[in-house]
Amino acid sequence: MAKRSQRSKHRENYSAQENVHALFPGRSWSPHDRDQENRDRRYVKNVRAMSPAQQQLMDSIDAQSVVLALGPAGTGKTFLAIAKAVEALESGKVQRIVLSRPAVEAGESLGFLPGDLNEKLAPYLRPLYDALTERLGTKRLKTFLAEGIIEIAPVAYMRGRTLSECFVVIDEAQNCTYGQIKMLLTRLGWRSTMVLTGDPDQTDLLPGMSGLSEIARRLDTIAEVPVVRLADSDIVRHPLVASMLTVL
Repeated sequence: MAKRSQRSKHRENYSAQENVHALFPGRSWSPHDRDQENRDRRYVKNVRAMSPAQQQLMDSIDAQSVVLALGPAGTGKTFLAIAKAVEALESGKVQRIVLSRPAVEAGESLGFLPGDLNEKLAPYLRPLYDALTERLGTKRLKTFLAEGIIEIAPVAYMRGRTLSECFVVIDEAQNCTYGQIKMLLTRLGWRSTMVLTGDPDQTDLLPGMSGLSEIARRLDTIAEVPVVRLADSDIVRHPLVASMLTVL
């Protein structure tokens, strides 16, 4: 018994001295490291803003019930909105998350898609699933979807509803008409937060049909409805995205 105990201690000491190597050579890392540049975002509990405009968006979501986030691709509009939605759900501020997106194709027709309603809409709602998976993980997301705690629905199915105690995210709002956005805004119920995100310069509708710019212009006059405008300098994707958008 004594020999076995000695062998066990020897293995532990050997492992600690010889077999343990730094995961990232040249710098120390711990699970409590808050440096976002060196960590996968899915392991960061509280998402931090990467620019003053992103901080303005996050502060506006915390303070107001309706927020519009306008800006080019890659500025973190959808990710930040969903991150705040997950944060509100986990803290008990809301009971459900409702995500909606117009089922509009980006310049090409996919024809008739096979499957039931959920399968037909899956390609259009994939970006929302991706952002949710990054914050919750696949297992928790499946559980929340099955229990109805998280609902993902197309814009066409939002009419007639009153969304109370919900965090509502309307993504790709530039592909909604003026009437659709007006309908969505009036779904807001008690103790709810609604965030609309979109890029007015990347609409897939026919010219003049998108209502996002006009809605934002009109809501600018209401102090309780912040309209946060992000710019090329707020892009957090590959640096080439910002460079390309300045000339395209």
